[in-house]
Amino acid sequence: QVQLVESGGGLVQAGDSLRLSCAASGRTFSIYSMAWFRQAPGKEREFVAAITYSRGNTAYANSVRGRSTISRDNAKNTVYLQMNSLKPEDTAVYYCTLGSRPRAPSTITSTGGYDYWGQGTQVTVSS
Repeated sequence: QVQLVESGGGLVQAGDSLRLSCAASGRTFSIYSMAWFRQAPGKEREFVAAITYSRGNTAYANSVRGRSTISRDNAKNTVYLQMNSLKPEDTAVYYCTLGSRPRAPSTITSTGGYDYWGQGTQVTVSS
């Protein structure tokens, strides 16, 4: 089993920055990829960004590309999401997730491409 704990959310103003963190514990030797998804009220959970653990390959949703950076610290088993120029439409609960094995590239943006999920951290951006 793997446990994921997110932190770093909060209430900010439009244009501000935030850095979310996700610390993994447990069977961390089996990490293949980690990602962030988000879910706004009344909407489905959507992909934000992902990173492969060994090579550090990254992928971003169009809505955050150019404003966000996903990174990882393998020694700390922690993944970060730096978000800049935040907009009110970025308001959501942000979930960290982990994939324990390689999957088809097409699954990287799908919730089904991951095995473990954190409890989420709220990000609220006021206008």
